[in-house]
Amino acid sequence: MIAFNNLCLKNLGVAFYTVGRSLSTVFNVILSYGILKQTTSFHALLCCGVILGGFWLGVDQEGAGGSLSWSGIIYGILASMCVSLNAIYTKKVLPVVNHSIWKLSYYNNLNACFLFIPPILVFGEVPKLCNFSRLSDLSFWGMMTVGGVFGFAIGYVTGLQIKFTSPLTHNVSGTAKACAQTVLAVAYSASAKSALWWTSNTMVLAGSFAYTWVKGREMNKVPTETQTKMKTEKNDSGV
Repeated sequence: MIAFNNLCLKNLGVAFYTVGRSLSTVFNVILSYGILKQTTSFHALLCCGVILGGFWLGVDQEGAGGSLSWSGIIYGILASMCVSLNAIYTKKVLPVVNHSIWKLSYYNNLNACFLFIPPILVFGEVPKLCNFSRLSDLSFWGMMTVGGVFGFAIGYVTGLQIKFTSPLTHNVSGTAKACAQTVLAVAYSASAKSALWWTSNTMVLAGSFAYTWVKGREMNKVPTETQTKMKTEKNDSGV
């Protein structure tokens, strides 16, 4: 997930990050059905259609501007899929660690320490690490330490959000964060973007929030329908 995020940013830039990483909600629908066997209503699927429309419009506008990177798009799609998978499986395995985010964060970081060793060996990173000129630079290790602390904090807060809300809420808040990054990036670099380019970002954000609204209404109906069914059964039984 982190690797694909970084590769997406490397090839696309922050200004297109929202659209490049916009499919996490769509993948949430697909993977929830495949893993959790949860179906999605027609209205929710329409919202996903708006997100897909914004995605393709953004790709078209990047191509028209001459800054399109297909490798960046692919990395963005894979990053969206991994973000959805991470959120779904986090929610699924929380009962195994007694809903403790500290334990989950510990196991995730411990596993990562071992899982990254084979790719380092396969891609020939060991000689690069040995010949790195700043291995003894304290400022470099200081920045690495700060990055590690913030990375752990982000992972912990992400786990808390998924625990107390849902994978969907996490995905939508991630889309909102990416939108804020896009606005800041365009403002910082003083880039001129077309109206259709901004329309694509708006469609992605609007579709994500509309999906949340639709799912929220559907979830609120479940307790009401359950209570109505129970009352009907009581009346039929003469209680």
